[in-house]
Parts: sequence; structure tokens; C-alpha cells
Amino acid sequence: MKKHHTYKFNPHTLSYEKVKVTFVDKLKKVSFSVAFGLVLGVVLLVLGLQLFDSPKERQLKRELAAYERQMKQMQSAMRRNEAVLADLENRDNSIYRTLLEAEPISDNERRSGIPDYSIYEETSGLHNAELIAETQSQLDNLSKRLYVLSRSFDEVYRMASNKKERQDHIPAIMPLKKNECQIISGFGTRYHPILHYRRMHSGVDLSAKTGTPIYATGDGVVTTAGRNDPALSGYGVAVLIDHGYGYKTLYGHMSEVKVKAGQQVKRGELIGLVGSTGLASGPHCHYEVWINGKKVNPVYYFYNDLTPQEYEQVIEAANQENQCLS
Repeated sequence: MKKHHTYKFNPHTLSYEKVKVTFVDKLKKVSFSVAFGLVLGVVLLVLGLQLFDSPKERQLKRELAAYERQMKQMQSAMRRNEAVLADLENRDNSIYRTLLEAEPISDNERRSGIPDYSIYEETSGLHNAELIAETQSQLDNLSKRLYVLSRSFDEVYRMASNKKERQDHIPAIMPLKKNECQIISGFGTRYHPILHYRRMHSGVDLSAKTGTPIYATGDGVVTTAGRNDPALSGYGVAVLIDHGYGYKTLYGHMSEVKVKAGQQVKRGELIGLVGSTGLASGPHCHYEVWINGKKVNPVYYFYNDLTPQEYEQVIEAANQENQCLS
């Protein structure tokens, strides 16, 4: 093979002279070619990695897409379970707890204590951080609500187990025999005959002759008998009965009590006589029903000894706005 030579023009001699290529020149040339090739290779490699996925990256992306589909399917299943749980919660409040006269559980109580998972979205940097946070929140929401529902069912079961005893303790009759009294004033804002202004009348006034027997409206324990409770000033001679299960009943303005504090009484047992003691304008029994410390309309607890027609008449009479007796 013919060897090529490199020539260089010499202006002093006005002739071309052969260039002598040294080993160092050859080494420099080779080194430059190698360096240029390496740089070009690195640039092409970087561009290739940016523009094209490696087999491992393609596999990871397929796995992530599969996980995302599975999590969305799980969310869909959880939403269906939430609908079933909401139906059970509604039955618990509207049927089971209503039949057993228990306080319904509020939505706030069923969902309280669930943490905020927005931190996943702010700090995790994960591609599916929002999906993870939403899924975790749904799981904790279901867990909390299932726990509260389970506790509620335990309570309902206990109440159903002693329903007979519970029914005996809940006020269910009028404190005076229906043919011996008349409802003069009901529950609500009424004009007071002694104080001479309108105020909340938190019970019903049953007008009757002095000395008419007053009966306990449910089983319980007498906590107050007479005038010894400062919290009941104005009621005159009064009896307060704790029936348990959150129920209490108050009988005011008696002329005489027939029980004493600490005594256990049964529904229909004589506890006192009608009078006009305290802030009263005439002989009557002022009767109240308390549930967990809240005073409620007593006429809704007269159902045990009245016919449906009589019950409607009692409610109608109690709803008439007029002057109360105490």
C-alpha cells in the first residue's frame, strides 16, 4: 500500500518540504480522536436516555400503571362499601336506636378523629401521592365508622337484652288517674300567674282536687322528697325520681309526700298528694320528664294508659297556649 506523506511550503526556500510526523504528534492525534469519540458517545447516550426508556424503566412504568388501576378499583370497592355502611348507620339511628329510645349517634361522632392525609400530597413527591392520600383517608374513614357502628350494635344488643326492665323504668303513664285530673297547661312558653310574665313552662299542669293521689310513672329511685333540694325551689313540696337510662321525672306542688329519698318505687306506686305549695295559683300536679338532663314534653310519655283517641285529645289539650298554674 502506497504511503502518504504530508508536505509544507517553506517561504524562505520557496519550496515544499516533507513534514516529519513524530510519535508525539501521532499520539496527540489519536488521543484527540479518542476523546472526541468518547464525548460524542456520552452526549448520544444522555440524549438516548432522555428520549427513550430503558427496558427496566418500561417495566417499572407498566407496574406503576397496573398499581394505579388496582388502587382505583379498590377505591371503587370502598365507595360501594361506604354506601352499605351508610345504610347500616341509618338503620342504626332510625330503627334500632329509635325503637329502644336511645340517642342517635351524630355524623360528627361517627367520623371524628380521622387524620388529614394532605401531607402525602405536599411532602412525599410521589407520582400518585394524591391517590395514596385519598385511599388512606377512605380506609381510615371506614375503620372509624365501623368501630363506632360496632360499639353502637353492642349497646343496642345490651338494651334489647334488658328491654323489659328498661320499659318498666321509662315513664309511660300519667301521674294522676285520667278521670281525676284535667290538663290545664302544656309544655312551652306560658304566662306565669305568680310572676306575671311569659316564660318557659317545662312540664304539664294537671289540675285536680287537693289530696288527689299522685303516682310514679315508672320504676326508679326517689332522689328528692319534700322541700330539701334548693335546685327545685319554686316547686314547693316535690318528688324527683331517677329512673335510670337517662330518665328522671319531677312532681311538684304536692300537699304531702308518701315516699322518702333513696326509696325504690314501682310504676303506679303512690308517691304523694296533689297540693298548691310553692309558686302555684291552685291545686295541681306540675309534672316534668327529663332525658339526660334535658326537659322534654311529658305528654309523649302518657301512652301506656290511654286509648289512641284519648292520647290525641291529651296532646291537643296540652298544645293549647294558655296561662299555667305554676
